[in-house]
Formats: sequence, C-alpha cells, structure tokens
Amino acid sequence: MESTNSRNDNLLFFAWATSIIAMFGSLYFSEIKQFEPCELCWYQRILMYPLTVILGIATVKKHYWISMYSMVLSAIGACISGYHYLIQKIDFFSEAAPSCGRVPCTGQYINWLGFITIPFLALTAFIIIFVCSLLIWSKIREVSK
Repeated sequence: MESTNSRNDNLLFFAWATSIIAMFGSLYFSEIKQFEPCELCWYQRILMYPLTVILGIATVKKHYWISMYSMVLSAIGACISGYHYLIQKIDFFSEAAPSCGRVPCTGQYINWLGFITIPFLALTAFIIIFVCSLLIWSKIREVSK
C-alpha cells in the first residue's frame, strides 16, 4: 500500500509539474515573445490552466480521486490540440479549416525540427497528464476492489 501511495504521489506531482510547465510556456509565448494566441490556442489554455490548480491542490492534499477530472480535461485538451496540430501540418485539414478570427489557426509561430509547434507542445503535455491520471485512476480502482 505504501509503495502504491508513493507511486501515485510521484505521478500526481509529475502531472502537476507538466501542467505548470505548459502554463508558463504558453504565457512565455504570448507575453514575452508577443505571439498572439489563436482561438484554438485559447481553448487549450482554458483546459490547461485549471489543471495547474486542480493538480496542485490534489498533490498537496493527496487526493488521488481527482485523477478522474484531470483525465477528462486532458483528454478534451488533447483532442483540441491534436486537431489544431493536424490543421497546421496536413494540407487536407488546413484547406477545410474554418477561419479562426484575427489570428489564423494554421499559422505556426514556431516550427522546431520541422514538426514541433505550439499545439504539438500542448498535445504532449495533455497526453502526459492523461497517462499519469489514467495510471493513478487504475491503481486506486484496483485498491478499492
């Protein structure tokens, strides 16, 4: 039981640290580099920023059941990030993409190594949080049986 709690503590902390890095990364790009977020970027922020608070409180109070909520938020965020990445990188999706507003969602402020864009970074963070949350959730379900 003790090793399970220690494992869950580490996973919860890792998910929280990932959300903190993602939040500060998005703030760096918008506030320091002056990259204006598109509409899909705002939706991703709407889902990521609460995760920093939720997972931070859960980490301190050791509330492992919060992993269900972080799993849902991160899954929705991963879907939005994945779609955003597709419309940036695949012509078929970018041609059919609706206009997002002042800043086009197909724009790429960064393109490191030819494939790393801001939505890709968000997708990676959402997937890490989802996997950590899923592992915690499966372990607490296993213990409760």
